[in-house]
Amino acid sequence: MSVIDDIPLLTILIFCATIGLAPFTPPHVWEKLVMLFTGTLVRPIDMFDLLMHGTPWVVLAIKLVRMRRGDQPGKEG
Repeated sequence: MSVIDDIPLLTILIFCATIGLAPFTPPHVWEKLVMLFTGTLVRPIDMFDLLMHGTPWVVLAIKLVRMRRGDQPGKEG
């Protein structure tokens, strides 16, 4: 987890705003999540798309949870 701890929050937010949302109308990750929950996410390219566009959001969630819980070393305050 130290890798995620070392990534600045601003950098993760930039990745979420670019890779995580592109193309922007509608956000690609949203389309892939709808496909996942409706059971139509079956093609390998769609699975790769979900992985690529969803990863920044997963990293952001992990980072925020670790910041909230105070699990990041050197961040005591």
